[in-house]
Amino acid sequence: MHIAVLLTTYNRPDALAAVLEGYLAQSDRNFELIVADDGSTDDTRCVVDAFKSRAPFPVTHVWHEDRGFRAAAIRNRALAATSADYIVFSDGDCVPAPRFVEQHRRLAERGWFVAGNRILLSENFTRRALRDELPIHEWALSAWLGAWLRRDINRWLPLVALGDGAFRKRAPQRWEGVKTCNLAAWRDDLLRVNGLDESYSGWGLEDSDLVIRLLHAGVKHKSARFAAPVFHLWHAENDRSRLAENRRRLDALINSQRTTAELGVNRYL
Repeated sequence: MHIAVLLTTYNRPDALAAVLEGYLAQSDRNFELIVADDGSTDDTRCVVDAFKSRAPFPVTHVWHEDRGFRAAAIRNRALAATSADYIVFSDGDCVPAPRFVEQHRRLAERGWFVAGNRILLSENFTRRALRDELPIHEWALSAWLGAWLRRDINRWLPLVALGDGAFRKRAPQRWEGVKTCNLAAWRDDLLRVNGLDESYSGWGLEDSDLVIRLLHAGVKHKSARFAAPVFHLWHAENDRSRLAENRRRLDALINSQRTTAELGVNRYL
């Protein structure tokens, strides 16, 4: 099974550099990495180009012009740029745990998408981690417990590793809480629902739209909690001025059985 990791980024080269170090330290390096760049300046391209020469796996930089928040569109372009069997979505500000790819490979199962969770870093801790280039992807549980006591992170429980069990499939129809910072699915399932819907304007809910359409198409939810966490570097809140409109669009989808994106990945295939 060939895996592609799709990282969405926009003008945050210091965070992206920290995230890329996390992928360099993965226990499973048998994957390709695609940086899905939502219109960053050349600073980001320089980070990616420098990383390519160090990485033991293929690295691709997919870029489009900056015309505002278009995460759905750049993810679709990245999805079209790979022929990998299995796609792991994450973000350029989410540092992976060392077994992130390994665990997603282990949990992959036909008929299911897999959703993990995240640990949020505080603003001050994020600034220190980036400034001092702290190798947080290498930290043991004891170090994270200390960070939690200092209120540098919001929780530590997702770092507890659990094996497989019925709990992973206890909410097969759940879409709430699933985010593309930690989501994996078979590429043919993603193409079947036409990828992400670029009809969403600005930040918010395009990832929920994808998950609901996968559910409508018969692909069920499997949990990667207590297996494949990411460490989410702090950032200022995105502009949410279009959220109400996006919510109306999502509500209409929930009350339908539609499976395909109105404006999706087929534009790039």
